Amino acid sequence: MTELDWPEILLRLGAATLAGSAIGLNRDLQGKPIGLKTLGIVGLSTAAVVLLAVEFAEPGRINDAASRVIQGILTGIGFLGAGVIVHESRGFRVSGLTSAACTFLAACLGIACGAGHWKIVLVALAFAFVLLTVGRRIERWLHRALGGNEDPHRPEAKPHTPPRGSG
Repeated sequence: MTELDWPEILLRLGAATLAGSAIGLNRDLQGKPIGLKTLGIVGLSTAAVVLLAVEFAEPGRINDAASRVIQGILTGIGFLGAGVIVHESRGFRVSGLTSAACTFLAACLGIACGAGHWKIVLVALAFAFVLLTVGRRIERWLHRALGGNEDPHRPEAKPHTPPRGSG
């Protein structure tokens, strides 16, 4: 059994809370239905459960019990993400997928923080912010460059206005 000291526990739980909250802040600033508090709690709770499981493992190893805990977390997070999608669905139009994916990411970051894998947390968080910050612009640029159709139902898609004097 591994006994973690207070600074290590504070670091792992604090990092998970901050990572989840940072992703949540992005969602909140975008006006999405999930935000800083929710994803901060997702990161914190997953890290706490993994930390508890890691406490019973051999130093530096994830045992079978910890593996089952992680599997259970990810299954449960799937339901939370589905709730975000269903909440945002309008008719046959599905929305909220990015927020659901962010919920899953916050859980995964919480798991990584609970296990103490800091490099993975930092790289995943950096990639997430690149995608969340410039992903839509890259997507639009690729659609134009490759001749794809932009989704006209997206709120950020510019409405088609006929040229002046044509009717």
